[in-house]
Amino acid sequence: MAGGPARLPRLTRRAEFVAVAREGVKAARGPVLVQALRRAGPGLRVGFTATRKLGKAVVRNRAKRRLREAARLEFGAAPPDGWDVVLIARPGVNEVPFAELRAALRGALARLTGPAAATASAAPTGQP
Repeated sequence: MAGGPARLPRLTRRAEFVAVAREGVKAARGPVLVQALRRAGPGLRVGFTATRKLGKAVVRNRAKRRLREAARLEFGAAPPDGWDVVLIARPGVNEVPFAELRAALRGALARLTGPAAATASAAPTGQP
């Protein structure tokens, strides 16, 4: 298992996924939608999801396995600190070559976790 940690810290509770979806920023690149939320705590936490629109359980599980491996390789030994990230499989995630999936993930993460995104997601939402 070269290229990253054995397992990334995970988002496990529904409330964590909902918070990222509601308060975070989003970027879609090809077969993956990435949602990210800046948080005060240290470290990175990642969640993976695939809806029933993709297909039956076997198809969804394969999509999540591919997303997990792509995230493990992309975050590597130096993951961005203080982020909750949710990766959502979109149609076509199982058909694209793995290198293309990694490139799409890399592009979405660059857009979301760059310097401009850090200030945008730290701004309060709701009423002015």
